[in-house]
Amino acid sequence: MDVAHLDQLSELEQTYWWHVAKRQLVMDWLQEFAPAPGKLVEGGIGSAGNLLTFQNLGYEVSGLDIMPEAVEYGRKQGLQDVHVHDLEQPWPFEDASLDVVVLLDVIEHVSQPVQVLQHAHRLLKPSGKLILTVPAYQWLFSDWDDALGHYRRYTSRRLQQQTTAAGFQTCTLTHWNSFTLPAAIGLRGWQKLRPNRRPAEFPEVSPMVNQILLGCAAFERQWNRVMPVPCGLSVAGVFEKAPEAMHNPLHQSFVGEGN
Repeated sequence: MDVAHLDQLSELEQTYWWHVAKRQLVMDWLQEFAPAPGKLVEGGIGSAGNLLTFQNLGYEVSGLDIMPEAVEYGRKQGLQDVHVHDLEQPWPFEDASLDVVVLLDVIEHVSQPVQVLQHAHRLLKPSGKLILTVPAYQWLFSDWDDALGHYRRYTSRRLQQQTTAAGFQTCTLTHWNSFTLPAAIGLRGWQKLRPNRRPAEFPEVSPMVNQILLGCAAFERQWNRVMPVPCGLSVAGVFEKAPEAMHNPLHQSFVGEGN
């Protein structure tokens, strides 16, 4: 990823409905389940827009990313505690030192997701929180996912199995982005009929459509406060480090899961 792409991503993170709405969902959950101050680490920082927002909320933030360009970009924006690191390797923080770990559309990119979640579990304080988002429904897997470097897509059950295997208990679990699901199903179906290599880019929308989609996302967040959203293009949740790590029969079967 070059600097020009990071500049573009930085602008999108501030304005594009998908980035803005997802960040607002995470901010709501942070305030509900793990309010500042606290030590927060984000894995996969991108152009660092989320991490800067979390810092402005009052968290002491750190970030990890496998891409040196992303880390350098974050440092140029004033974030000092960001580092190049492979999330499948042990993370460079002290055990039980973190209050929150945030992994937004990250673990679908790794071959050993439970291993990544175990690293997060080790570093969290007792009752520390993990916030996750992942793409939903394996049957929607397409060349879009290939272009993005996805190993898999998720159901809520699959995500809960992996978090449980890593030692977490569920605080809340829901779907997100339900309002674009019908269009996505139609588009992915058409693309499977006409396979072609496509760039991993979000579709452009007009300012008016962008605002409409932000309004839909705001309504969805209100719905989620009453009950989980039953379907959507993403699965999202908050998970808590269990008081004591307990042996889990799922552990062995999911630690080695590649797909």
